[in-house]
Amino acid sequence: MTDPTLWRDTLKALRFFSRLPLPPLPGEADAHGPPDFSALARVVPLVGLVLGGLAGLALVPAALVWPPVVAALIAVGLGIVMTGAFHEDGLADTADSFGGMTIERRLEIMKDSRIGTFGAAALIIALSLKTAAIASLIADVGAGRTALALAAAGAVSRMAAIALVVYLPPARTDGAGQAVGAPSADAWQTGCLLAAGLGFLAWPAAGFVGAVLGLAAAAGLANLALRFARTHVGGQTGDLAGATQQCIEIALLLTWLIFA
Repeated sequence: MTDPTLWRDTLKALRFFSRLPLPPLPGEADAHGPPDFSALARVVPLVGLVLGGLAGLALVPAALVWPPVVAALIAVGLGIVMTGAFHEDGLADTADSFGGMTIERRLEIMKDSRIGTFGAAALIIALSLKTAAIASLIADVGAGRTALALAAAGAVSRMAAIALVVYLPPARTDGAGQAVGAPSADAWQTGCLLAAGLGFLAWPAAGFVGAVLGLAAAAGLANLALRFARTHVGGQTGDLAGATQQCIEIALLLTWLIFA
């Protein structure tokens, strides 16, 4: 953790995954260019840890003065503000693409900035499930343990979503999935090990078994996402990665809620 390149890479990846006001790094040529995931994939869990942890930090004081559902909404809302609805946009676009009958039409729908009925419905369901799961965790195990679970969910879900970039070719040549590049084997393995370790931050909320089963659920859903992406559009896109992250984050919270 004393490696200066680790923190430098984390800041670069944070700039891609969020809208946090991060200054340019010394010697950085293009502060707003896409990151090179051939190396940065190893720090994706740290990015998720920061974003989930910040939402958790807001959750704790909010839960002291308001009911759990209000505190949960504040945490979810802060997460959206910090990322600019980065992953939620991918979920909505992916859901809208269900209306396409061909791969070409699905990719065209995903690229369209407008939101359709499928996308709106998916967002409502996803945000409702996330809010309900967080509020229920607060009621069952307290705000502090729920905050740790949020940090763990952020780390694990973002790393799991990178599996699409690792194992599938880009479905189009002009999207985010093409721009970020494919992670190296070392970066991917290091990131997975780090995410697995950070997943045990959910231990205080869900116990050892719950934490392990959450990691297993994340791995299983990532595998399903790979199969779906291959069939749906013939490869990976940034939208599909975002949708995968959202689904896995919600699945983690719901799994841990069972064992809370």
